Amino acid sequence: MVFSSLKFIGIFLPVLLICYSLVTTEHKKYILLLGSILFYAAGEPVYVVIFVTSLIINYWLSLLMGKPAKNVKRFFFILAILWNVSLLFFFKYYDFFAGEVDKLIGFERIPILGLALPLGISFYTFQIISYQIDLYKGKIQRAKSFTDFSVYVSMFPQLVAGPIVRFDDISEEIIKPHFTLANVESGLKTFTIGLGLKVLLANQISTLFFSIQQIGAHNLDISMAWLGALSYTFQIYFDFWGYSLMAIGLGEMLGYRLPVNFNNPYIAKSVTDFWRRWHITLSGWFRDYIYIPLGGNRKGKIRMIFNLLIVWALTGFWHGASWNFLLWGLFFFVLIVIERTGLGKLLEKTHFIGHVYVCLIIPISWMIFAQTDLHVLKDYILAMVGANYADSMIDTVHIVRYLKEYSWLLALCVLFSTPLPMKLYEKFKKNIITDLILFAIFWLSVYEIYLGKNNPFLYFRF
Repeated sequence: MVFSSLKFIGIFLPVLLICYSLVTTEHKKYILLLGSILFYAAGEPVYVVIFVTSLIINYWLSLLMGKPAKNVKRFFFILAILWNVSLLFFFKYYDFFAGEVDKLIGFERIPILGLALPLGISFYTFQIISYQIDLYKGKIQRAKSFTDFSVYVSMFPQLVAGPIVRFDDISEEIIKPHFTLANVESGLKTFTIGLGLKVLLANQISTLFFSIQQIGAHNLDISMAWLGALSYTFQIYFDFWGYSLMAIGLGEMLGYRLPVNFNNPYIAKSVTDFWRRWHITLSGWFRDYIYIPLGGNRKGKIRMIFNLLIVWALTGFWHGASWNFLLWGLFFFVLIVIERTGLGKLLEKTHFIGHVYVCLIIPISWMIFAQTDLHVLKDYILAMVGANYADSMIDTVHIVRYLKEYSWLLALCVLFSTPLPMKLYEKFKKNIITDLILFAIFWLSVYEIYLGKNNPFLYFRF
């Protein structure tokens, strides 16, 4: 079940909100937990058993970490980390590495299991690991009950694609959620904006990228290649930002304040700045639980570069078990090292150049991200730099047709990539005109979903 589906909008959410509103404050977490497990089971009827089992094991290990003996506490902490990392590795990376070993030795020695990736495993694994680390270091108090811990991990608004929530962000709200009619209204508005971004922008612009992909990367000239890269750049942004806004809106309806995950990343003035604005909770997770513990930038330039290499290699592979994701992470590693060693100071002085630089770099990075076939990736990058010998007459016909068909949508995407629309919304959010616009966005989105013009969220596959 996805947020942008008729089952969720027309059945699951209204029923859950009604049940949630009818029980007392101290019992709301039970409704939320039950609803979250049902939500997960609707998408993963088999893996829900593994998910619930992992919740039980992690809570049990967190209790054992409370033993007074330091060595015992460390043992169960290491066991908790190993359990979660092993579970993620088995489902997400086993087939990939088994296949690579088989290729290396020339025959199938290690069996390929063909396992489906459990929904949201990358996100909820990171949430659990952050809980165990913070608990071990004494930064948080242990969840008061198994129910509280399970609500933290399984809360359906952020369960399958984030934002990655820290336990101390919502620990008090688990006990006493701020459920009010005003929060329901405000959350519904935020949800509607996210729904519109997903259905009316991301889904629509995805058809342009799909059409260009069908032509074949080796047949593209530079203009068509950049048009395709631009369309995917907008698609992935509005797809994931839309999901994050829907998650935040749903959390607000239920009385929870989930962290902001995007802050206008496409107006960044450097790659470093971009990653302060894109998928903020993931960047923060790698900073706090990998980069800083490795030493950050406190142990000299060489060690800083090594630490960045580890972080960005892990960031790439976190997104998927494919070599293109590792290349994507290393691409950002190289750029950030260059910025850390001098370019960043220049970009800070000249914002215009910084913005142009980001507008050139980010679409290239998204093509590395999108193309899992390395041969297709090579052809696409060659096309983007004008090294493909495509038939320019054919592409001229294509690009004129696509620009006529999609120019209005591209203009909307550019507009909504700036802070202006959200600034206007915050200024006039209590205006009746704003309510009417949101009402129209909601029902137009529902109509598009009814017509079957809905795609799964891109980040669901991670």
